[in-house]
Amino acid sequence: MVEKRLLKNIILENLEIVKQKQVIRRNFGYDSNANYVIVGSRRTGKTYFLFQIIQQLFREDNNRKDILYINFEDERLIEFNLSDFDLLLESFKEIFNVKPILFLDEIQNISGWEKFVRRMADTGYRVFVTGSNAKLLSSEIASTVGGRFLIIQIYPLSFSEFLLFKDFDLEENYEYSSQRFEIKKLFNEYLQFGGFPEIVKYEFKKEYLSNIFQKVVYGDILARNRIKNDYLLKLMVKKLAENTTSETSFTRLKNIIKSSGINCGTNTLIEYFRYLSDSFLIFGLENYASKFVERESKKKYYFNDTGLLNLFFFDEDPKLLETLVFNHLKRTCREDFFYLRGKREINFLFLEEKLIQVSYSIKDFSTREREVGAIKKFIGRKSYSEILIITFDEEEEIKIDDQIITVIPAWKWLLK
Repeated sequence: MVEKRLLKNIILENLEIVKQKQVIRRNFGYDSNANYVIVGSRRTGKTYFLFQIIQQLFREDNNRKDILYINFEDERLIEFNLSDFDLLLESFKEIFNVKPILFLDEIQNISGWEKFVRRMADTGYRVFVTGSNAKLLSSEIASTVGGRFLIIQIYPLSFSEFLLFKDFDLEENYEYSSQRFEIKKLFNEYLQFGGFPEIVKYEFKKEYLSNIFQKVVYGDILARNRIKNDYLLKLMVKKLAENTTSETSFTRLKNIIKSSGINCGTNTLIEYFRYLSDSFLIFGLENYASKFVERESKKKYYFNDTGLLNLFFFDEDPKLLETLVFNHLKRTCREDFFYLRGKREINFLFLEEKLIQVSYSIKDFSTREREVGAIKKFIGRKSYSEILIITFDEEEEIKIDDQIITVIPAWKWLLK
């Protein structure tokens, strides 16, 4: 049981913090009359999205008294449980005597939270909740909160957002002006260190990224799921990083780990991957050409941010580039996409007649032949609306029959 006096102090403290916090606005669309579940990995900006909404409400009416923001990672709320939500509302109304708009941050820490927020939505409250676990997207949660909540998934910064956070304004025709040299320099920083919003201001970026990784692995995955074999989990993540962008089955992963002297079962690895996926750390991509069983057992795995992936590498820019493209597609595409591996390999294939190859450079003759040849064999006589080869910094058009392959630098593609 949490004391009412403490809740009142936290309510008032948080109100001042939110008002004074400097927020760089990101382009998140939302319906002002809807309720939201906002999800994403740690440090991607979910809290600042709430701050952005709250500050907009204060711009509309600076004297409003109906904002209730609570962060459930506040250590003073460690004993907060489901029964304390009503006490929280009671404490707020004793201060302001109005019906609040609820902003409940990192709510997954409170068991049974979905029952409370559904009751609030059913009784006419506006509710915004955030969480760092994909279980908030589960069918079980969805069936409890019903259709009363819309879902927004927050990702690390896009490259255009990264430039915004760097106070870098794009000029008209920037790709042809001298500004492109600075853009390329910033793109390389973005490729190496990723797009977590706070990374922009940190001098020691690797240390910051390492702290995020430790928090996700130790704070979220190990503690929340009561995993005893922490070495196996960390080794699994390391091996997934080393094999990222390559097709990998759990059987193959088990054998790779076994070669390091550790025995484990396939089911254990499947369970551990579910934990990694639930924390938004790693995503799987299916092979379009495979049968259903193979699609589920063999996938390509990508980290949610190139900066985190780069903790495991030295000089692996081609893997970083493909990971960056994957994450941009996941962030921006509303349609499903796959990879294709069979007689030819296509990095990203869309059902809407669009395909993307990623190659750090195609200057080498054999690389060019491999990438263009795979596309040529795959498309045959079929017409595609867009065929891209995304490179680090090469650009041209390649004509094959009546189709055009557009070779484009990643920095330019990201800003389109």
